[in-house]
Amino acid sequence: MTREALHSLIQAFVRCRLDYCNSALAGVYLQKLQSVQKMAARMVSGVRQSEHITPVLEDLLWLPVSQQVVFKTTLMVWKCVHGVAPAYLSDLCVPATAISGRQHLRSAANGTLQVPRTRTATGQSSFAVNGPATWNRLPPALWSPDLSESAFKRALKTHLFLTGWRH
Repeated sequence: MTREALHSLIQAFVRCRLDYCNSALAGVYLQKLQSVQKMAARMVSGVRQSEHITPVLEDLLWLPVSQQVVFKTTLMVWKCVHGVAPAYLSDLCVPATAISGRQHLRSAANGTLQVPRTRTATGQSSFAVNGPATWNRLPPALWSPDLSESAFKRALKTHLFLTGWRH
């Protein structure tokens, strides 16, 4: 079987399953999901178990599972900010400029979102908190309202790819 055919099969049967609900499973099964991704990369590339896998993952342009979760969360926030997400999610992404008494702060002027306070770990992992917090950690260039969805995805993946392997 050719490398391209194997890559297509892995994409269809493994990578799509890794992406499905990985944000919900990441807290509990992150290492296992990452192991599955590494094994899939080894199958596609033919690299042995004893060889380092990071260059292979970089060559395939596969983000680490933790960065895939960040990518999906941030993309959903982008959709909320640009009015193309469902209202129940868009209501959770409140610009700092919309908060009374905060309009004149620097944080309001630069495009940040309000991050609600929470007292529990479960609350911090919810989209209402994690989405805006993740958005606020992005470089301000990615907040540009002029970026189309495809341009945002490309720039976001580049940003995550450059920062994702440096853990």
